[in-house]
Amino acid sequence: MILLASVFLALLMGFAVQRGGTCLVAALEEVVHRRRWARFRALLETSLWVLGGFVLLRALDRLPMVPMGFPLHWHAALGGALLGVGAFLNGGCAFGVVARIGSGQWAWLATPPGFLAGFGLAGNGLGMTSAMPVAIPEWMQQVPIGLVPLIIAALVARLGWLAWNRYNGSTDVSLWSPHHATIVLGVSFLLLFVCVGAWSYTDILAELATGRFMELGLRGLLLPAMFTGALLGGWSAGLWEHRWPSPRALVKCFCGGVLMGVGATLVPGGNDSLILFGMPLLWPNAWLAFACMCVVVVVTLWLSELGKGQRARS
Repeated sequence: MILLASVFLALLMGFAVQRGGTCLVAALEEVVHRRRWARFRALLETSLWVLGGFVLLRALDRLPMVPMGFPLHWHAALGGALLGVGAFLNGGCAFGVVARIGSGQWAWLATPPGFLAGFGLAGNGLGMTSAMPVAIPEWMQQVPIGLVPLIIAALVARLGWLAWNRYNGSTDVSLWSPHHATIVLGVSFLLLFVCVGAWSYTDILAELATGRFMELGLRGLLLPAMFTGALLGGWSAGLWEHRWPSPRALVKCFCGGVLMGVGATLVPGGNDSLILFGMPLLWPNAWLAFACMCVVVVVTLWLSELGKGQRARS
């Protein structure tokens, strides 16, 4: 039963990421080019709902073992910057890769092998994650049961508001709003956390790259299930573009994956595990890495736009 539930939840995560076009780079492109914050707010809202879920599980004494985090360290800033450069070069963050592949944009199949190469390179040559881990935050040790109805009421009210907006908005069902997608993503992650423990697909790639694949167990099935869910999302919505990759696109995606793999080792954690785990637990290194990643992506987007403008004028 746990096996079937876990595979279904991983499928649902991939489906939601693809349908919502979830991607930090896409969200920041909206901010830079269109001054719209909807996608970026939705990603932060995911962390908020996961935080609420952690508090709810803790109050009900159902929170599984939480892995230890890491203290604030300059490795996180450098890792976040490399995550940003890699995501910009790749054309999408860890979530964006799932969404792109789910839409039939096959060049992004080169990104996961790049992740593996980056994790292997950093694990063997850099050794930057030697800082002593820190325990679960003290505020999660004792959570009052009175928070349970407040969190449930907030979730119901938010879902009702989104449903109302959906009913009175676009009738196009091929795409979900960013907020719908990220709520489904966050809830699916929480339920998976209860079933199999801490899990994100970049963490699975890191374990594969460092030879710990025998430790994966059930979690090893979730990676193909997540990408299958993304493909199902693209196919069911008629969004498959069947873009056969050019050699240049494959090289860009692979190199972007390498940089993101190195950055994720330094943090430690890819942007998916930062948003779904480190940031909700208020780990300072996760917030520092996420902020550095955002700054680097925004700066590179701005410089790219500036370069295009100068070339157009010349």
